[in-house]
Formats: sequence, structure tokens, C-alpha cells
Amino acid sequence: MTLESVSGARASATPSIVDRLRCDDTGRVPFSVEFTPPRDADGEARLWRTVREFERLRPAFVSMTYGAGGSTSDRTVRITGDLAEATTLLPVAHLTAVGHSIAELRSMVGSYADRGISNILVLRGDPPGAPLGEWTMHPEGVRYADELVRLVRDLGDFHVGVASFPEGHYRSPDLQHDTKYLVAKLRAGAEYSITQMFFDVEHYLRLRDRVAAFDPEQGAKPIIPELMPITSLGSVRRMVELSGSALPAELETALALAAGDGPVEDRAAVREIGIERATLMGERLIAEGVPALHFITLNFARATSEVLANLGLGATQPVRN
Repeated sequence: MTLESVSGARASATPSIVDRLRCDDTGRVPFSVEFTPPRDADGEARLWRTVREFERLRPAFVSMTYGAGGSTSDRTVRITGDLAEATTLLPVAHLTAVGHSIAELRSMVGSYADRGISNILVLRGDPPGAPLGEWTMHPEGVRYADELVRLVRDLGDFHVGVASFPEGHYRSPDLQHDTKYLVAKLRAGAEYSITQMFFDVEHYLRLRDRVAAFDPEQGAKPIIPELMPITSLGSVRRMVELSGSALPAELETALALAAGDGPVEDRAAVREIGIERATLMGERLIAEGVPALHFITLNFARATSEVLANLGLGATQPVRN
């Protein structure tokens, strides 16, 4: 099947993420960035300012996240399509299984095809309202991410990526089971994975080793590490709590000391530590031969651009927002 067979619309011939990484001709490690659907008009205006800042830095690709339980599905589809049509960026659309029937999933894939999008990051997704709560399958949906990979691949000429978890997914009983589930997704047709954010490079390296040992063929597929330059202690604490991951004790101690004891944390001091940590992690990961670096931006460009400048991967001066 082709993309046209899903939706009746001709889709643009866009490169896959693996091809984009393989054909990067900058002589540097490629990087990519992640955006989130804005909540209101002001947030959307800020997002587009950030998009334009990153556009001139030439990321290998950009991704648009998808709210828990499909809460932002309409905005995700619309804005990802706008990125494909109104910028020079290569967008990756997120798609989650939670809260959706197979018919709804097929419809969303068709909506992406209508906008010329062929790169989709498939995730099982988190329950709405309680990301760490009980996961309930839609009665007419799919239970596991590898099923969703197959569903998307069967619909046409799509290029599929999946999530991986350096510290193990919080629902996996142990790292061996987590590795097994990741390999199942790759065997189902996923071409690469993007990790959950982490703050200890050793977790990423051990993940890469586990996958290669479990299945050398699947272990040869790119595992792209995801970094988040920390700019707020409160924010990063909430994010790691919701993701089921953890801050290394020494990093949390340093951030807490920088934040201070006042009613408002010292964001400038926290940010300095966060930029330094992300830079050091990026240097180590590049030395270890990663295929790319993927950055959580929270729809701001400045912190990520500073890290990129430190690594020699972006602008020599940080961008404005």
C-alpha cells in the first residue's frame, strides 16, 4: 500500500529519519528537537517563534508530542501538518494507543498522510489524568506498542519509530523484560527508537548494550538519546515523577543548593547547572558514537541552543527565547 491508499490524498515523498541521519552532510553529529502542542493562542505564537529559531539551526528532524489519553490529538495533527507544509523542517508525528479504537488510529494516520507526513513515532501512551496509573486498553484498540507499529506499517509507506527507556519502563518488572519489549517493537517494523530523558549517560550505554546482546540485528538500529537542559528544579522534579524515572542524587543535591531556600527558586543558578550537565552529557554521548542527540525544548529555544553552541552543533550565539 501507499500513503494514498490510506487517505485518498497524495503524500509528499519525505525521507525517513534513518535516511536523514545517514545522509547528514554537516560533518557533525545530527540533532533534533521536540515540541509540545500549545494550550492557547499565546502559546502557539511562542511555539512558532521557537520553530523559526530552530529552523535556521537545521535540525535533522523535529517531533510534536501527543497528550496523555489523546488529549491533544487534534492540535498535534494540525500543528505537525503545519510544520510539514509551512517550514523546511522534517516533522515526526506522535501517535499513542491509549483511549483510541483501531478505527480512530487509522483515521489519525490518514490525517497525517493527508498532510504529507510519513514519519510517525509510535507509543502506547499514558492514561489521562494519572500517567503512572493503571493502563486500560480501549475495548476496540490495541494493547501493546508493537501492535500499533504493525498497524501503522500495514497502512502504507510509513516510517515508524518507538520509545526506549534507559532506566527501564516503570511498568516493566526488570531490565530484561524491558529489553524484550523494546526488541519486540523493533522486530515489528520500527526503524529506530528515541529514549525517554535521562541524566546519567551510563543508563543509555547499558541500554544500547542490552539491546545489542539480546538481538544484534535490532541492536544495529539507531537508539537516539533524549536530553533536556534543566532550567527549573520544580519543573524537572514534576517531569521525572510523571515519567517514572529519577534524578541522580548528586544532581538533585546540586540543583537544590542552587535553587536556594527562598519562596522562589534561583532559576538562573539552576539553569547554569542544567546547561552544564546537558553539555557534558552531550560531549560524552558524541564520544560514544550516538547517531544523533534529541532535545526536549518545552517550546523554548534558548537553553537548547546554548547546549548546541557549547557542543559546536548550532549557532555560535544563543537564540532569543
